[in-house]
Amino acid sequence: MEFGICFKGFVEPKRARALVRQAENAGFTYCWFYDSHILWRESFVAMAMCIEHTTKMRFGPCVTNPNTRDWSLAASLFGSLAHQSDGRFDIGLGRGDSAVRVMGKKPSTLAKLEEFAEAVKTMIKGGEVQYGDCPNPVQFPWASGYELPIWIAAYGPKALSSAGRVGDGLILQVAAPTICKWLTDQAMAAGEGIGRDMSNYRVMSAAPAFTGDKKSAIEKVKWFPAMVGNHVADIVEKYGADSDEVPSSLTSYIKNRRGYDYSKHGQSDNPYLDFITDDIVEEFCILGEPEEHIEKLNTLKAAGVTQFNIYLDSGDEEKIISDYGEHVIPAFS
Repeated sequence: MEFGICFKGFVEPKRARALVRQAENAGFTYCWFYDSHILWRESFVAMAMCIEHTTKMRFGPCVTNPNTRDWSLAASLFGSLAHQSDGRFDIGLGRGDSAVRVMGKKPSTLAKLEEFAEAVKTMIKGGEVQYGDCPNPVQFPWASGYELPIWIAAYGPKALSSAGRVGDGLILQVAAPTICKWLTDQAMAAGEGIGRDMSNYRVMSAAPAFTGDKKSAIEKVKWFPAMVGNHVADIVEKYGADSDEVPSSLTSYIKNRRGYDYSKHGQSDNPYLDFITDDIVEEFCILGEPEEHIEKLNTLKAAGVTQFNIYLDSGDEEKIISDYGEHVIPAFS
């Protein structure tokens, strides 16, 4: 089991540098950043800064999308950070949520996501790519053959198929073991269906973790199931609430959902949290004393999860990193 941390772009630079140094020393091997350039400061600038204050930790957006940047610019950005970090750079990729919706734009199609993944991989490796309405192909003369790992975020059946067929890993924004297993199985089956070797396929569970008293923790992380519910609502709209293509354990909790405020995306003061119950928070996050974290993480590992990525933005960040470094990560070494 690998361990990662994930920042929103409101962490002040001095503190971000201290947190990544602490996390790397504690045994965390990944640092991810939300990529939503209007709601928070530009994430890739922060990644470049943090790269310079670490030696082993890998970095990447969780997640970027095909619609925010020109594809050659995105590939140049990713390839430059891979070079600058001595190969410590991945990307998480999705259709686009807050980064585009806050501007009133729509997420990309899955076909476009798959095309983007192939195009940026090829450009970063040094190949020639023709895309969109560019009259001439694009090729980077400075490319060094780097193979960019791409993790794809997915919930619905078609997105899970894309993740299994195109991605090097799967991002699941939930820490519910039964849900993670169901979703992982779909992605694995899609990859195996086209003859891919899935033995090294990686699966990330990304969710808040909070060590200590559960009652106070629940209030601090209640924003997370609401954020997940925003994605699930898209799936229900497409497939219906009773579709056998999506597990009912994922869709049933949003029945009383009234909406979502993108200006408060991923924040505890989002006005649309009243449909979230304490049981859902406990199921979707990892809470309690360190031994309870270890128990749930072992269940996630058995469900196919290979990395737990802590959304580190609910308070007590230094304590959570310390508790994981002292008690939790050693249990998986």
